Amino acid sequence: MPPRHLVLPLGDAARNLATEEVLFRTLAPGHPGLFLLWRNEPAVIVGRHQCVADEVDLATAGREGIPVIRRITGGGAVFHDAGTLCFSWIVNDTGMGPAFAPLLGQVARALADVGVDARLTGRNDLEAGGMKISGSAQFRSGGRLLVHGTLLVQTDLERMGRLLTPGAAKRRAHGVASVRGRVGNAADQWAPGSHRESLQAALLARCAPEAEPPDAALAHMAELLAARKYRSPDWNMDATTAATRTHAERFPWGGVELRLTVREGRIRDCRISGDFFSDDGVEALEQRLEGSPLDAGAVRRALEGLAWGRIFLGCEAEAMRDFFVSAVRGLP
Repeated sequence: MPPRHLVLPLGDAARNLATEEVLFRTLAPGHPGLFLLWRNEPAVIVGRHQCVADEVDLATAGREGIPVIRRITGGGAVFHDAGTLCFSWIVNDTGMGPAFAPLLGQVARALADVGVDARLTGRNDLEAGGMKISGSAQFRSGGRLLVHGTLLVQTDLERMGRLLTPGAAKRRAHGVASVRGRVGNAADQWAPGSHRESLQAALLARCAPEAEPPDAALAHMAELLAARKYRSPDWNMDATTAATRTHAERFPWGGVELRLTVREGRIRDCRISGDFFSDDGVEALEQRLEGSPLDAGAVRRALEGLAWGRIFLGCEAEAMRDFFVSAVRGLP
C-alpha cells in the first residue's frame, strides 16, 4: 500500500521540522507511511552533526534575520525559502539499506512529468542539466525510517551563496569554487506552462495519491516541540570547545572532522562533526575517546566493538578506525 500524503502550509521552519519529527516519532506500526510536501520561510537548516560556524555565515544570517536550525538527520547544510519545495517520507522500517535510490527515483519521474530531466548522482543528490537541484538525508530510529530532501524550484540562489560556507575539501570534491557554482533551479528547465503547483501535483500523483486524515493533536505537539527544541540555541548551536588538535578527512560516505582537547597526555574533550549520515549518532564514540591516553594502541582498543556501519552509514570500518587512530599519532 503506498503512503498517504500531507501538505503543510508555507511557514516557520522550526514549526515544520517539529511537525515532521512528531509524525516520525508517532507513526503507528502497520501504518502505510506518510509523504509530506512542505515549504519554509527563509532559514538555514544544518545537518545533525555539523559545526554551524564552519557551514554558515552567521554574521550574514544575523543581519538578514535568517534563523539557523539543526535537523535530526545528517548530511550538509541547506537553505530554504518559499521557492524551495521540501519532501519527506516517513515509513515503518523494513530493514532495507540506503533508501535514496528507490524514493528519489519517484521524485525524478515527477520532475520528468513537468519536463525536467533529472538523475540520481552521488549518494543522495538529483541533478538536471549538470546542476544539483535536490539533496536528501535519512535517519532510522524506533523501527521507523525518515528520508527527506529539498527540491530547488525557484530558490534565491544568490542568497543561498551568501549564507552557506562549506569547507574547501567539500567544494573540491564537487569540482566547484562555491555553493552557487554547483546548484540550479528546476524552474529554469521545466516545460513551458509548468509551475510549482503542477510539480507538486506530479509529486503527489507519483508518491502518495491518497491524503492522510487530519490529526487534531498534531499541531499542539508540534508547537511544543518547536519551542523546546527547534527554537533552542542548545539544540541549534554547537557546544564550544577550545580544541588543541583537529583532524579531518573526506570519505565517499561524507566528511568527518575530529576536534580534540588534549591535556596531560590524555584526550580531555572530543567533538566529531561532519556531513555524514548516522543512525546511532556519535556520542558513544566521543565518550570512548574522552579520557584515552595519547597512544595509538590505546585509542584502537577504545574503539573495539563499535557498530561503525550505524555510526557512519556506508563506511568501511577499518578506514574509520584508522582515521581516529591516526589523529593521535605524533601528538606530544
